Formats: sequence, structure tokens, C-alpha cells
Amino acid sequence: MKYKLIIICLISTICFAQKTTVYTIGDSTMANKKDPDRNPEHGWAQVLQPFFKDNIVIENKAVNGRSTKSFINEKRWDSIYKRLKKGDYVFIEFGHNDEKIEDSTRYTNPHTSYRYNLIKFVKESREKGAIPVLLTSIARRNFNQKGVLVPTHGEYPLETRLIAQEYKVPFIDLGYLTELLEESYGPEKSKQLHLHFKAGENAYYDKDKADDTHLSLLGANKIAQIVVNQIKLIEDSSLEKLKIGIK
Repeated sequence: MKYKLIIICLISTICFAQKTTVYTIGDSTMANKKDPDRNPEHGWAQVLQPFFKDNIVIENKAVNGRSTKSFINEKRWDSIYKRLKKGDYVFIEFGHNDEKIEDSTRYTNPHTSYRYNLIKFVKESREKGAIPVLLTSIARRNFNQKGVLVPTHGEYPLETRLIAQEYKVPFIDLGYLTELLEESYGPEKSKQLHLHFKAGENAYYDKDKADDTHLSLLGANKIAQIVVNQIKLIEDSSLEKLKIGIK
């Protein structure tokens, strides 16, 4: 009986050790939303778990309204850093709220504080033996009158790309890929990727809703699929565990 218990403990330990945690940090475009069964809004990291086998555990730590600055200042990064272990992953997608120049608690200059905050995430993840992955901000649905999708993120995506190159970080150009997604749907149909409802059309909203930044369940799933597809394509041995863990 004693030996059986030892064997069971060993098996349990091995199974636990085989789990790989993916921490996703960012803003409302990634974050978990309350009342997911009723709420039309979803973050793309909220729907990421079903794309992976049980040995990959998604810990979605993205939070509505956060920039790199507020995420750090509120000690949210510290709480993740303390838990990071060798072989974990950290998916990093900020920018939407770093752009808010009217808000001193969130705004970051893309070439100074935004850059250094991203580098902090990268370096401190690696200190723990974790693997950082940088992603550019998802595109907003921002078509002009001629049906051209107009970018809204300024220099932030460029700075993310440069850091990925300089520090040799696995990189997903989610801004570009979601631009292609928006364009493939077109100015009108792309509303389905976001939150467009007339008053009374959806029980969750009692007024008209026209939100071109946040995602519907369809939009969230489409973007999660893009992320998974990119993981498969990136030629980087550090992502091997993730590749194997995809369903």
C-alpha cells in the first residue's frame, strides 16, 4: 500500500510538472469579461484556452483599461513575476491605453516609457526562465468614407517590433494581421467582429451600442485563432512546447 501511494504521488508530480502556464498581460481587448454567457463582449485571451490541450494552462491577467504604466504601478506585474517559473510563457499586448495622452496615470511616450516598460516585461520574464512573446495592438475598426482602414495606434506598434528585433523576442504582428481581418470583412460586415447593437437588439444593452475597439465573441475567436496560427508558423525553438500543446 505504501509503495502504491508513492507511485501515485510520483505520477501526480510528473503530470503537474508537465503543465505549462501561459500568462497573458494587456488591456480590455484581451481581458476576461463578466457574465460571459450573457455578455456579448469578449477578450481574445478569454477564449484562448479551448485552442490548447490540457497541458497548456492560460492564465489571463489582462485587465480593462490598463496601459503598461498602470499595469506596473498597480503591482499587477509584480504579482505575476512572483509566480513565474521556468518554461512559462508571457504574452504581452499593450498600446490602446498607453496612447491616452490626457491621462497621466496611463499615458506613455512610445519611444521612452512604453519602450522601457516592454523591455522590463521581457527581461524580468527571462530572469525567471519564462519566455516572453510580444504582440502589437489589435486594429480598431476605423474605416474612412472611402472604405480604407485607417490606423490609430501611431508609433506604438513600431516600437514593439523594434524591441522584438533588438531582444530577439518571439513576435506576433497582431496589428497587421487584424488589419487584414477587418479588411477581409469590409466596412459593414466588420461590425460583427465588434459591438454594434441597436437599443433592445441585445438584452445586455439598453441603449444603442457602437464600439469599434472591443470584440464580440466572433471577433475574439477569430483573433485567438490568428494567434494560434502564428504560434505554429514562428520558427523559434522556445515555442515548441506551445506548438505541441495546440489541439
